[in-house]
Amino acid sequence: MLPQLPNQQVKAAARSVMAGVLAGTLAALSMAAAHADEPKGFLETVHKHVTLVNTVPDNGDQNPYALVVAPVSAGSIQKDDVLIDNFNNAANLQGLGSTIVDYNPTTKALTKFAQLPRDLPECPGGIGLSTAMTMLKTGWVIVGSTPSNDGTTTTKGAGCLIVLDPNGKVASVIGGPNVNDPWGNMAVVDKGDTATLFVSNAGFGVGSPNDKSGENGEPPVVKQSNILRIELAIADGKAPVVTSQTVVAGGFGEQADRGVFLIGPTGLALGKDDKLYVSDALGNRVTEIADASTRTTSGGVGREVTKDGLLQRPLAMVMAPNGHLLVTNGLNGKVVEIDPESGKQIYAQWIDTDKAQTPPGNGDLFGIVMTPAGDGFYYVEDDVNTLVLAK
Repeated sequence: MLPQLPNQQVKAAARSVMAGVLAGTLAALSMAAAHADEPKGFLETVHKHVTLVNTVPDNGDQNPYALVVAPVSAGSIQKDDVLIDNFNNAANLQGLGSTIVDYNPTTKALTKFAQLPRDLPECPGGIGLSTAMTMLKTGWVIVGSTPSNDGTTTTKGAGCLIVLDPNGKVASVIGGPNVNDPWGNMAVVDKGDTATLFVSNAGFGVGSPNDKSGENGEPPVVKQSNILRIELAIADGKAPVVTSQTVVAGGFGEQADRGVFLIGPTGLALGKDDKLYVSDALGNRVTEIADASTRTTSGGVGREVTKDGLLQRPLAMVMAPNGHLLVTNGLNGKVVEIDPESGKQIYAQWIDTDKAQTPPGNGDLFGIVMTPAGDGFYYVEDDVNTLVLAK
């Protein structure tokens, strides 16, 4: 038989229990509120968009494409400078741009880093600088060429990758049977004396935008685009030398297009566990290639990570500090954040609201790159030739 407690003790015990319950409830509510305030992704922390500079150099080149933040100071480049290349010439013809400009965030000055010769014999078709560009820790700059003579794929050449010294002078050219219109932004593993480049090639079998034999009277989609891994050896003071080339993925769609020259896989980003992520523009999806740095055969189009939803022709892509992918859309002015582990599309932010296009920002967004501190990103609005900082 349980002992009888005096009435006062019963009331005191009850009050103690209630106080404990209340404290626990308040703690739970406080934790829930704290978690509710935490951003679900990186884009929710981005609130300001600042136009930094007009990217047109003195020769009138237009249509900024690739963006690279300099990892070191070398030659005429200062660490953390932003390199931007141009795809169009002064007449606004695509595939004829030949300049790379350099924006210094400290001085806010824009200078011309390089102006390449229009006709480079080692580069089939000449020069038309694409979204494929990187700068290595040794100071060498490597940029892709997707050239044309009339601004369309009717007269396109196979192009190449051009190696420039830190002062913008051509040192060598990278080509071969697996290189055909290096198109998308590169993913890079840079160890100093060696480097691994991943670049998409989107020109195999692409014809003229006047070819209406495809679906709905459009140019046909050709599923021949590849992702090429290029291994480089870099001796002290000497230009990078190619030691091997391996096709690690292939079969992505590519298509001639009068408005944007061609459509093909554009964004490349390396994640953990040696996974390479690819933005497949025509498939309106992001896919994953396993064992990217070690595989000896093509992984095809890889595993589908996410498709459709907020994506509207995904283009440039970069890995944010939280391990999420940031992907620009080609058919509107949004950037989309994706968790590659779950495939969940977290958030979309409308970063280009230019109503001159329908929908706003349509066809304006190409290059994207994180700031050195990882607290924001740079991007270009190619319709108005500007570099913008988001943070």
